Amino acid sequence: MNEAHPQDHDPAHDRDEAGPSRRSVLWTAGAAGAGLGLGGLGTGHAAAATSSATTPTTADADAVPAAKGKTMIGVPFEPRSTVRVGIVGLGNRGGSMIDLFLAVPGVRVVALCDPVKEKTAQAAKKVTNAGQPAPAVYANGDHDFENLCKRGDIDFVYVATPWDWHFDMARTAILNGKHVGVECPLALRLDELWELVDLSERTRRHCLQLENCCYGRNEMRVLRMAHAGLFGDLLHGAGAYNHDLRGLMFDPDYYEGPWRRLWHTRLRGDLYPNHGFGPVANYMDINRGDRAVQISSYGTPALGLAAYRKEHMPPNDPSWKESYIESDRTISLVQTAKGRVIRLEHDVSTPHPYSRINSLGGTKGVFEDYPERIYIEPDQSNDEWGDFAQYADWDHWLWKDHANPPGGHGGMDYMLVFRLAQCIRLGLVPDFDVYDAATWTAPVPLSDLSIKAKGAPQKIPDFTRGLWKKSRPGMDSEKPEA
Repeated sequence: MNEAHPQDHDPAHDRDEAGPSRRSVLWTAGAAGAGLGLGGLGTGHAAAATSSATTPTTADADAVPAAKGKTMIGVPFEPRSTVRVGIVGLGNRGGSMIDLFLAVPGVRVVALCDPVKEKTAQAAKKVTNAGQPAPAVYANGDHDFENLCKRGDIDFVYVATPWDWHFDMARTAILNGKHVGVECPLALRLDELWELVDLSERTRRHCLQLENCCYGRNEMRVLRMAHAGLFGDLLHGAGAYNHDLRGLMFDPDYYEGPWRRLWHTRLRGDLYPNHGFGPVANYMDINRGDRAVQISSYGTPALGLAAYRKEHMPPNDPSWKESYIESDRTISLVQTAKGRVIRLEHDVSTPHPYSRINSLGGTKGVFEDYPERIYIEPDQSNDEWGDFAQYADWDHWLWKDHANPPGGHGGMDYMLVFRLAQCIRLGLVPDFDVYDAATWTAPVPLSDLSIKAKGAPQKIPDFTRGLWKKSRPGMDSEKPEA
């Protein structure tokens, strides 16, 4: 992002896939009717199919079901000269990301889906203005994405809709033979995460969490430095999504529905761990030689949104019917198999500057972001922070090749789309896989369980089924020859 500029509230800034009012109402109707309790967690996408579902338990997390197919670790995409993409969701996030898909060579946007016809028309015009053929449009109700996924001329489905629908849309894409990439979070329940892992393995289709923060310039530089041993033996890291969203969550033109604010009436845990967890997991080679084993979470009282509502919202506003239970700040500690500790934070309902924390420490030194600073022996001494800019030679090759990338969030969004398309076109193994997606999202339900249990540790499933013990490539990729 570089979201070192938190005052920038462009539509893609916080990458939460809110759409306009009608779409938010349509695509979150199930969630709104699921009630305020945790029994509705993750069931809004298909309430009829999951009405008897309950919140995952510690036992669920501890169980490792038998594999229903071969692992997707190390599985490359099928090479193709043109990447044919279908986009589902054209609100704030999808409506801006389409620009980047159109900007990357070798990508063709074939089909678009959103129940708000005005949004599909605007997006279709972008496609034709870019010199591509007019895309097929799917705007006939909530489930028209199913028809998009049935097309035979789509290689990759990109999902940028409210959270409630991520699981159902990813599942539908996979079952129709498509690779799929989903905005955060991947799903909202442990059983849903396991189902996507199983489906990916059984169908040989990739299911990816499109975590843009992994492609930030600072994150990729720290990644390369960590893997080169500059921090010594890694000991601890931290990541967060601390972003004051109070104004946006009560803005009728941004999160209307209001699909995102309603999640604060259902959960107490970390609703959005991926931005912080993904980069630190990459630094520590989680699922590639180490594993996230358990999580303990704590939450403050839920006071921020109610206080903001009291000060800013009129007495007849619908929000006065809502009771907020989401902790204003959640703090989680993740323990890894090697004994390392990762701290995760989430806070979108109190006043503070934007921060993803993004820190990493080892036996030779530490990096901390927001603001960026570094202390590595023997380069620094006398307890004075060093200048991180002096380590620009450690930039990832993507940032050396694209010094001034287009798009939002400081260029990381473009890097994500460019690298994804490159992997598909050249038939490469993706930088991260379904096991990473499931691991980075698991804190959503598990942090809630831990907070309810007064911080009791919750076991994080081994989605790799033991294959995490073997080191393998990830985000720290080599530049392809082609």
